[in-house]
Amino acid sequence: MNEENNGTPKNKWSRIFRKKWFFPAVYLTIAALLLSLVVWYQNLGNQIDETQEEENTEEYTPVEHDEDAQPVMDQQEIIQMPVENMDEAEIVTKYYDYNADQEDQENAIVVFNERYYQSTGIDVAAADGEGFDVLASLSGTVTEVKEDPLLGNVVTLTHENDVTTHYASLGDVQVSADESIEQGDVVGTAGENLFGKDNGTHLHFEIKQDGQDVNPESYFNQPLSELDEAVAEDEESGNENAESEGTEEDAESDEAEVGPPLDMPEEGDPASDRDADDADDADDAMDEEEAPDNENETEDPDAEE
Repeated sequence: MNEENNGTPKNKWSRIFRKKWFFPAVYLTIAALLLSLVVWYQNLGNQIDETQEEENTEEYTPVEHDEDAQPVMDQQEIIQMPVENMDEAEIVTKYYDYNADQEDQENAIVVFNERYYQSTGIDVAAADGEGFDVLASLSGTVTEVKEDPLLGNVVTLTHENDVTTHYASLGDVQVSADESIEQGDVVGTAGENLFGKDNGTHLHFEIKQDGQDVNPESYFNQPLSELDEAVAEDEESGNENAESEGTEEDAESDEAEVGPPLDMPEEGDPASDRDADDADDADDAMDEEEAPDNENETEDPDAEE
């Protein structure tokens, strides 16, 4: 009996080992344990990384200079339209650009006293033809306030980078010379003038860089530094146009003038009066020379008879 009892456990294990499902079950159990260990290790690594990131964030202290640092673009003013709401206004006369298409160039010609002038700025008028407030396009200092017989009231502002802006055809002027104004301040109201009488109530606006005209439409909503490249480009295009059109300008200098409206001669200028007197004297001399010729022509038939 004892031998039979001692052999029973061995027989049980041997019977279990002989089962087909035993070893696959062992393999699955071991695989499950290994997989659990891998998942646990990965979770532990993620927790360590998150803890290190939180510690680094808590230890970071900003440098003093970071608080005062500002982007360069924020330090420069953006050139704005000289009106409060451009949706209610329109540009009735454009800036004359040699590189523009023919339609824009025709829209940039001003006719005054039966003569043609190239516009050195833009004319802005309200859509309903009424007056409107004229705003400072840039912050600056008022260097000149004058009343011009052709251009109406004119205000000139100086700005950084040798930039000047001109506001002409003003009705009421609300600034004075040597006054510092901020961008968006009211300079005056739109009015009328003789030079642009066809446009009715309007504003004539110009931008100059180093004394040279630039197209205001090209630089609205642009930083002031963009004007630095304008002079070089305009000089190159101006030199090319001067070389190609020099002969035509010499031949037709009396019919086409290229000069900024702000520097036009005023009516009653002694120089213009002298030119008119010289022209009249020349016409009288030509009439006197033609008179004897006409008399000789009438006497020829009598001489033949």
